[in-house]
Amino acid sequence: MIQVLGTGSADGWPNPFCRCASCSSARALGVIRAQTSVLLDDFMLDFGPDTARSAERAGVSLDRVRHVLLTHNHPDHTAPAFLLYRSWVTGDATLDVIGPPSVIAHARMWLPPDTPVTFYEVVPGDVLDLAGGRVRVLEAAHDDDAVLYDVAAPSGRVFYATDTGPLPSSTVAATTGAAYDVVFLEQTFGHFTAHGTAHLDLPSFADQLRRLRAVRAVVDSTEVIAVHLSHHNPPLPELERQLASYGARVVPDGSVISSGAAQTTPVTPEVLRTLVIGGARSGKSLEAERMLAAEDDVTYVATSYPRSDDPEWVERVTLHQRQRPAHWTTLETLDLTSVLSADGGPLLIDCLTLWLTRILDRHNGWDDHAWESGAADAVAAEVNELVHAWRSTRRRVVAVTNEVGQGLVPAERSLRRFRDEMGRLNAAIAAVSDEVRFCVAGRVIPV
Repeated sequence: MIQVLGTGSADGWPNPFCRCASCSSARALGVIRAQTSVLLDDFMLDFGPDTARSAERAGVSLDRVRHVLLTHNHPDHTAPAFLLYRSWVTGDATLDVIGPPSVIAHARMWLPPDTPVTFYEVVPGDVLDLAGGRVRVLEAAHDDDAVLYDVAAPSGRVFYATDTGPLPSSTVAATTGAAYDVVFLEQTFGHFTAHGTAHLDLPSFADQLRRLRAVRAVVDSTEVIAVHLSHHNPPLPELERQLASYGARVVPDGSVISSGAAQTTPVTPEVLRTLVIGGARSGKSLEAERMLAAEDDVTYVATSYPRSDDPEWVERVTLHQRQRPAHWTTLETLDLTSVLSADGGPLLIDCLTLWLTRILDRHNGWDDHAWESGAADAVAAEVNELVHAWRSTRRRVVAVTNEVGQGLVPAERSLRRFRDEMGRLNAAIAAVSDEVRFCVAGRVIPV
């Protein structure tokens, strides 16, 4: 059995002293998360101060636990007083306590004389063959001498990755081909990326999944569970939506996980075409980037003007470039039809509004006389080619576009023309999209 006893960070979620929107939402939903720990058959992964009570609430007795794997010496992960409490009731069953040297040194102080406990000091690279399973010790990017665990037991093979910053290269290499049944990966800070700690946030969480998928540590059947959750995350419904884009999910404390049959999988070819629409600064580009953040072979198709004498425009383009994942490829082109028709990995097109602007430039479509003398037909032909390519593509593609029709009616005829043509293009693309997402004030609404 794989049972999640806790999924929260050091202060749990909600934080008992906090009334932020995230904490208030959790309380309203009745979702209380204790410090992270997992029970895998007779292996306990981390044992913090909340673990014993979490087990009681889940209706689980810990008397069958034979191996306790502790990741590091922070108090929310290692509360060694459990050794004393166990000694008051246990018989002669031996308990293995496994952890880095600092953890074992701290734990020994809580062990009464003649208690049947075997301590194992471990470092990354160690492998332990124990009754009931095999444990591999992996490197963590965290404080002190923290480690992560790869545990193979009757109920499945599990990668327990909390706490850590971006996974060390040695750890990713060590998981090559593992095809885990379940991965428990910490995701502490949500969209707060300036925390400066050895923890993961949503962008770095997605990047670790990309790296693990690239070495087939995570496959389609792998359950990916986000743990070590804090109130820095968005409220639960929004967090669930964003994690689903990465092929991950959250579960309530006490959940039993069935290995080998993932409940949430990455976006599959059944959903190929997504249009993300919104006004200026609505969060549409960020939403599009989040959708593909856990993908490996992404091409960012930039339709903006390649150069400008306007410093403010240059700064806008630079900001977009900085927020993209470093491993993405950038392609600057207006030939969206060829890109969509070619084979390859996922595409992010940003944006259709600038594409249409430059198509109007190409055909002098801003001029009334030119528009009536053939530019309208030329623009319509290019739009129709794009819509056909969008409908026919075999690639995963996310396109960003602006909703420009909800403001005042422009005073100039050319701007009214652009507004109308933009609305028609958006409607035509939406009509042949698998999904449309509308962004407003940083929130996302499925259309």
